[in-house]
Amino acid sequence: MLYHPDKHRDPELKSQAERLFNLVHQAYEVLSDPQTRAIYDIYGKRGLEMEGWEVVERRRTPAEIREEFERLQREREERRLQQRTNPKGTISVGIDATDLFDRYEEEYEDVSGSGFPQIEINKMHISQSIEAPLTATDTAILSGSLSTQNGNGGGSINFALRRVTSAKGWGELEFGAGDLQGPLFGLKLFRNLTPRCFVTTNCALQFSSRGIRPGLTTVLARNLDRNTVGYLQWRWGIQSAMNTSIVRDTKTSHFTVALQLGIPHSFALISYQHKFQDDDQTRVKGSLKAGFFGTVVEYGAERKISRHSVLGAAVSVGVPQGVSLKVKLNRASQTYFFPVHLTDQLLPSAVFYATVGPLVVYFALHRLVIKPYLRAQKEKELEKQRESTATDILQKKQEAEAAVRLMQESVRRIIEAEESRMGLIIVNAWYGKFVNDKSKKSEKVKVIDVTVPLQCLVKDSKLILTEASKAGLPGFYDPCVGEEKNLKVLYQFRGVLHQVMALDNEALRIPKQSHRIDTDG
Repeated sequence: MLYHPDKHRDPELKSQAERLFNLVHQAYEVLSDPQTRAIYDIYGKRGLEMEGWEVVERRRTPAEIREEFERLQREREERRLQQRTNPKGTISVGIDATDLFDRYEEEYEDVSGSGFPQIEINKMHISQSIEAPLTATDTAILSGSLSTQNGNGGGSINFALRRVTSAKGWGELEFGAGDLQGPLFGLKLFRNLTPRCFVTTNCALQFSSRGIRPGLTTVLARNLDRNTVGYLQWRWGIQSAMNTSIVRDTKTSHFTVALQLGIPHSFALISYQHKFQDDDQTRVKGSLKAGFFGTVVEYGAERKISRHSVLGAAVSVGVPQGVSLKVKLNRASQTYFFPVHLTDQLLPSAVFYATVGPLVVYFALHRLVIKPYLRAQKEKELEKQRESTATDILQKKQEAEAAVRLMQESVRRIIEAEESRMGLIIVNAWYGKFVNDKSKKSEKVKVIDVTVPLQCLVKDSKLILTEASKAGLPGFYDPCVGEEKNLKVLYQFRGVLHQVMALDNEALRIPKQSHRIDTDG
């Protein structure tokens, strides 16, 4: 009714009203049709833009429409999968730094170069794999690896074909060959036995100069509760063993206890990881592992340093292994691992430097390199986002300004009605980015006056805004794309001033007693 062209005689206002009325009409067409309304309620505008709705039978329930949307989405995802190879890789570089703490005796000091600790790379491992979807159920996997240790090494290449047989299981055939080992033939099977229980079986035949070496690994797992899974593993052939473990994973912690009896290793393991609920997804972990090989205590932490990167470090202290520092960087689907062996003995100095050194280096890099880089990247993305949306924002601004002009007469009548009963009067309202004492000096206020649009939404001395971005309200637009926004309202109710500040996506209901401005004194 507010935007109907017939209600406006001024040619300019009439033109603006026609443009806004067309937008309202488009919304009405969507919301008045049960099918398109159900699509919009569940998936928003992106659901309406999905290809394929024209062949969907009408008069379907929202649940049926959801299923149909998910089917169309799966088909689109399958088309995208055809173009993806999903590469995964690992690079591991072992470093021998024992000369830092275990120096040779004095008689070797005359050897050339002995004045400086000798740090060497004593082993390396590189592996890479790619996946190629052939059909909706078949995937080909090609992987390879190269390893070297103390000057000796080798490599292998594997090809696997995986088929999803049903919603409950899949199977995989694997063929491999290497320069140190002969051909390898393997078969993997996965099957959900019940909704809470599954089994995995892996059979392999390894051909070598010493003959055929068969191997069989079976894992039975069961969900003990929503966050806990129990595993039973039996391995026969190559390194035979029986293993049982319980893993509990919650929003704030990850706990594992395991026991293995086998040849050549038998051990007991207990580990705990605490997950902090912060933006950097910080995790602190510790574990104790004891067996025939000795005892190892490990502790460490990991933290997200960018959108796709996670940096972690752990200190391993054991008998007879000594002290090691393990640094790991996960970048998307690539893993970079650097185990640094510091000493074969339990030296307090090695434990101290392995613990404190990475912390000092991390905080220095975080402050001097990572934070400035991320800040520059964020500014660059914001600037790019502003440029890409500049035309759209300008259009939204013009529509908002036109809507405010069309609201003037209606708002005047609302204010007269509210004043007559000492009701709700919006004195001032601003929307956008505000600055405070903690803000940087370079930051500027970016707000727009939304007093008229908010007053227009007042009905029976009440204003109710739902949990959604307020940039979509009539008479509003986004004055600072990609930045945090608030709505600040100064209003009068029953002759008393009130004030409230709300987040962009926060629901707001006024008047409220808690918004009242205390004028005592």
